[in-house]
Amino acid sequence: MTTGISLVRENTASMQPPRALWVPFPLGRPLGKPGDASFQRDVIESALDLLQRQAGPVLEDYPHDVPAIDDENPAACPVSFPTENPNDASWKTRLVREIGELAPWYELGRRRREGRSLVGIADASPQQNIQLLGEQLDNEALPTDMVWLKRAVEDIKAYYLEAMTAQPGDYDSVAMQAQFWQQTQFGAAVLALYHQFQHSGDDRQKMIARILAPREAVEAATAAEGENTP
Repeated sequence: MTTGISLVRENTASMQPPRALWVPFPLGRPLGKPGDASFQRDVIESALDLLQRQAGPVLEDYPHDVPAIDDENPAACPVSFPTENPNDASWKTRLVREIGELAPWYELGRRRREGRSLVGIADASPQQNIQLLGEQLDNEALPTDMVWLKRAVEDIKAYYLEAMTAQPGDYDSVAMQAQFWQQTQFGAAVLALYHQFQHSGDDRQKMIARILAPREAVEAATAAEGENTP
């Protein structure tokens, strides 16, 4: 019997694991607010409590939202992402340039965390993987290695978020996620992959699309495009 914590409810419901707890936190934050040990403990205990159920599958919702930031002046993201015209350069060029600009901030954040980082689940570096993703988008070729794709996307996203939170302080995770998905070239690239998989006509690829980007990010991006359309 196993139990787990899920950030993407639709995927969990379709896979039907024996026990799962859905949490309403930003993607990448399965235990909620970093550094809040009591809240994180409650999340873990709520997941473990599901093991007491006599039969499964069980999928329950965690009843609390992530605690609000106490500081009236939360830390601001040190990185500024300029708006670029997609026609100015290829995906590969824009993505390689963007991750290069983030490198000093990522290294600063890593030093501040005494070398700790969530980056490293993929075999290749974020720089190598983002270049390959850019090439595939430029060639309009859907990735075929799904294990590589998922690990590469998660690794690069971790790299971005660690760079965006390089300075000390308490960050608004909702605002940070919105900036990632709506202002970065990599966020736009992942959403582009999402739509390609969604329109492929293959049910398995549609499932992969939901793994790549959370529903909230897709909806927000669609709404933003609608507002910018004359």
